[in-house]
Formats: sequence, C-alpha cells, structure tokens
Amino acid sequence: MIRDTQPTAPGAGLTLEEQERIERISGELRAGFEQLDDIGPAVSVFGSARATPDMWAYRSAQALGERLAKAGVSVVTGGGPGVMEAANRGAQAGDGRSVGLNITLPHEQLANPYLDVDMAFRYFFTRKFMLIRYAMGFAIYPGGFGTVDELFELLTLIQTRKLSPCPLVLVGDQYWSGLYNWLVLTVQERGFIDTLDLDLIEVVPDEDLAGDILLERLSP
Repeated sequence: MIRDTQPTAPGAGLTLEEQERIERISGELRAGFEQLDDIGPAVSVFGSARATPDMWAYRSAQALGERLAKAGVSVVTGGGPGVMEAANRGAQAGDGRSVGLNITLPHEQLANPYLDVDMAFRYFFTRKFMLIRYAMGFAIYPGGFGTVDELFELLTLIQTRKLSPCPLVLVGDQYWSGLYNWLVLTVQERGFIDTLDLDLIEVVPDEDLAGDILLERLSP
C-alpha cells in the first residue's frame, strides 16, 4: 500500500469556526506579549469585583498597590471594579505602572479608571495566562468563584512545577483561615496533598505583612 507522506495543509480538518477561534486565541496571546514585554517586576492582585471603597478589602488592596508601586513593582489585576480597582488605584497613587487585563462578559465588566495598560480578553484562559505570566508574586484577597478558581490554578501550577515557586499570599486571615484549615484537616489528612504543599500558601492578616513577603521575593 502506498501511503501519502505529504504534510497536511494548515487548518486541514478544521471548520472555519475552529480556525477563526485559533486565530483569535493566537491574537490575544500575541497582543499580551507585545503589551507586557517590558513590564518589569510585577505582582498580580486578585479579589472580588464586588468589594466597595468602604470595605476593608478595598482599602487594604489600595494600600498594598501603592506600596508595591513605590517599590518599583508593577501592579497587575483583572482590570475590573472592586479589589482590582483598589490595587490599580493604589498603583497610580504610588506613581507605578498599573495594568488591567479585563474580560469581555455578557454583562459587561467595565474597566476601572486607574489603568496605564488596559487590555480586554475574550477568553478566560488567555487572560489568566497573562495574569500569571509576568508576575513574581501573587496577592489573593477575599473573593468568590473567580478568585478561588485563580487561587487553585496557581497552587496547581506551582505544585506541578509548571510555575516556579513564588510568594502566594492570602490576605485576610479571617476570610481565608477556614479554607486553609479545610486543606489541613480534610485534604492533607486524607493524603490528597502533601504536607509540603501547604507551604505554598501564606495566610496573612493585612497588607503590611503581605507587602513584606512579596517585596522580600524581589529583593537582591
């Protein structure tokens, strides 16, 4: 039997819709690389879009963003309201670089007004990749499904060595201690994670200790 050894043409077997989707994904990644290539040292801050300026999480994220910016660290967020807005607002107050990587949703999440770099993504996974790609540390504030999703993806990436070990700080011990205790008393106790895996997380009460941990990572 004679086999056809000619290379398959690019896109062969793909529908037009699939080819267009691949091009959109590629375009989002390319735009992210081009926009963030010179970002320098950076910390990504995650947390609820529903936090309001009168809440502790908002005020704390704003203070952390300002401290990081004054130390020459870029602040990267999801670009929306709440904790994201607070961290970006603090970064601009500290004369630092404020980056927002927003997501296009059916109910539009508007970009906050404190951004030096403002990008919008169609796909969660390309956006999440960019939120992680350039960060040397992560501050996780109280939040809902999206925040917890981002937290556990980061833990999985570090645990499996797809991401180099780096500070992963949960800010707000009253909020996060229940989750951490569940990991210790239920997940680790049953052997589903190792004891050393718990060292990937640091639970802190406020932005002061969070800033100390994150900036120590960036020190020579």
